Amino acid sequence: MSRIVISEFMDEQAVDGLREHFDVRYEPGLVDDPQALRDALREAQALIVRNRTQVRAGLLEHAPGLRVVGRLGVGLDNIDMELCAQRAIRVIPALGANAQAVAEYVIASAMLLLRGAYASSAQVAAGAWPRAALSEGREIGGKTLGLVGFGDIGRRTARLAQAVGMTVVAHDPALAADAPAWRETQVRRLELDELLQACDVLSLHVPLTPATRSLVDANRLARMRPGAVLINTARGGVVDEDALAEALRSGRLAGAALDVFEQEPLGAGSALQGVPGLLLTPHIAGLTRESNLRVSSLIADRVGAFLRG
Repeated sequence: MSRIVISEFMDEQAVDGLREHFDVRYEPGLVDDPQALRDALREAQALIVRNRTQVRAGLLEHAPGLRVVGRLGVGLDNIDMELCAQRAIRVIPALGANAQAVAEYVIASAMLLLRGAYASSAQVAAGAWPRAALSEGREIGGKTLGLVGFGDIGRRTARLAQAVGMTVVAHDPALAADAPAWRETQVRRLELDELLQACDVLSLHVPLTPATRSLVDANRLARMRPGAVLINTARGGVVDEDALAEALRSGRLAGAALDVFEQEPLGAGSALQGVPGLLLTPHIAGLTRESNLRVSSLIADRVGAFLRG
């Protein structure tokens, strides 16, 4: 019977489904116990991870029989894809399964940041009435959303944005200018610098690669419209956090929502501490009850099918 090791949290129903056919070791805390994880993999044919388990040479050398890695998500920067290919280890991401959750996060964050009024509960409860100060919020309808990356999540986000009256533009060098997606979604394709100058809301949907590391740096932040807001649900390294903090402190940008960071969790003394206009969440944009079930079920089905051959 094939053995599957699951090192991070997964929907219990999907885990139980795997147990019907395979020897499953499910311990969400394995990611934090490197020796136990290495020991568990010695007899394993499959490994299922989220984004914290580093599937690299130091781990793979302890997994001589590994045949498949299931990724409970879509980012692959925690997996050495070249080494997996060399060892004929199949990598299966959960493409599309969390797109709705991320898209909803982006639109909700854009509304919160543009309106700028939703951090006043404590003041109002204490008897303050900052009505005048909070009457300058902006509506999302009529604004322009700029998407950097126009894959499945970007396109889902575009549809939601259009439904609330936004104009959507996008930049994706991997998608040809004549690709059907542009026509089908009625989204205008722009070069990156054009997009930065055109949008009121910038949302990032690209993997972390050498080409995208610090893609949004001080120079590109300076090209954005004054008062624009930025949302990053991609990977932390795509944004220069020091430069973003300065753009927010100076008031050039009105706000930012960050779900991903260069270092996770944030370390003491982070450049983002005490910065105004920030909405910070712990890498959960793609995590909802519904998306966890979809992602877990998809990976359970595809890893199981691969092992059964």
